[in-house]
Amino acid sequence: MEVKNIARLLDKRKSLSPSIIILFICLLSVSLILILFHAQASPFGFVSLSTSSASLSDHDVHGLNSKLRDSVTFLPLKDLRFTKTAMEGNTWFMSSFDDTYEENESQYLYLPSQASKGRLLCIKGHDKRDGTQNSYALAWPESLPNSTTFLNGLTFVSDTYYDYVNLWHGLSAMVPFVGWSMKHRCLKPTRWVLFHWGELRDKMGLWLQNLMEANLGKVQVEELDKGEGPYCFEKAVVMRHNVGKMGKEKKLQVSDLLRCKARVFCGINPTGRRKEVGVRGEPIIRLTLLMRRGSRSFKDPIAVISIFAMECAVVDGCTLEVVQSEDLSFCDQVKLMTNTDILASPHGAQLTNMLFMDRNSSIMEFFPKGWLELAGVDRYTYRWMADQSGMQHRGAWWDSNAEGECPDPKQELECFNFYKDGQVGHNDTYFAGWARTVLNQVRICKLQAMQSSQRYSNACPC
Repeated sequence: MEVKNIARLLDKRKSLSPSIIILFICLLSVSLILILFHAQASPFGFVSLSTSSASLSDHDVHGLNSKLRDSVTFLPLKDLRFTKTAMEGNTWFMSSFDDTYEENESQYLYLPSQASKGRLLCIKGHDKRDGTQNSYALAWPESLPNSTTFLNGLTFVSDTYYDYVNLWHGLSAMVPFVGWSMKHRCLKPTRWVLFHWGELRDKMGLWLQNLMEANLGKVQVEELDKGEGPYCFEKAVVMRHNVGKMGKEKKLQVSDLLRCKARVFCGINPTGRRKEVGVRGEPIIRLTLLMRRGSRSFKDPIAVISIFAMECAVVDGCTLEVVQSEDLSFCDQVKLMTNTDILASPHGAQLTNMLFMDRNSSIMEFFPKGWLELAGVDRYTYRWMADQSGMQHRGAWWDSNAEGECPDPKQELECFNFYKDGQVGHNDTYFAGWARTVLNQVRICKLQAMQSSQRYSNACPC
């Protein structure tokens, strides 16, 4: 009616001054803007329950909330229909949700969101053996299920196909959270909720915990054990693909941040050693043999050490350090890698420490028999990590001998399990020539770097 009246007045524009006409048009525009503003009052593009219920009685609102509360439907965290494609698509973890995809980033879920219509993520159950016994749902903030424990702040929820104890597996699960934080003003979580195949986990390995504390603050892992009711999260970020579709450039950025923060955490200069020269002006080359005990250790460690020591001795500025990986604390590992230009070590989780080396440092990797022929893509794990963290993977030794032979060579999986944890043999001539080549490559790179005028910042990105 108001619009019609304005229209009639405008029809009489001949008797109105131009200023009055302009005033009417402005008033009409303001009215339309106010209507649109109220329609968009909710941050998720819809009218929230509290807004729409403003004209309802308290009794009506209570009844509506009760119905919404009773309508919350919990689904199994682990959806067995997707067992054969557990890490693909929406995965078998929270399978009803679609991921958010952003260029160069890992896929993730953020709740509440426009897609969830403002509903919060709720999780019920704390089973550590069967992920189908734990469940999830979405619920309106005003209508949370009965007996809910509400958790304020930002919660990081992780599900991994592997674990949080092994250095490499744990890092793969955590990298996307660090990447998400970098993109979102370096936000830090109030707590973590950890799952493996939908089964609750109550801690990280100490190495991983230290790395996350260095980057994202104190690690509080929620055990969901304060009652049988659901836990609902004010804000939640969910990762379920490990690194997923994160691009190489973002992986390099995340690696740089992890390295920088770990060094600061351990009281080490975040820029590393950079241009380090000896008394005669030659570049210092620090070679580290990182040894293992038990599986995939060297059969004759003394012989291997002797070969590398002799090759290092003939290169001006080369120093050799031999260290047992199991004997090092987190900060011991960070310090050792900061002071390493060439890391030589058997295949294993300890190679994950290459993360703490300066960019363009070098990796030499050693495998027992069976890995070249039977391991599939798993044999490239640390080659890929070197590339994604800015290192140079200088090749691998594939032992062709073993103490025993697989009983049934046609059974590839059984044969791989037979060989995979065997010890690593050596070849004097090959090892000496390989060490000589890598030392020379690193020496040339360091001589070139000495001519560079590049400056490095002491500040970490976050």
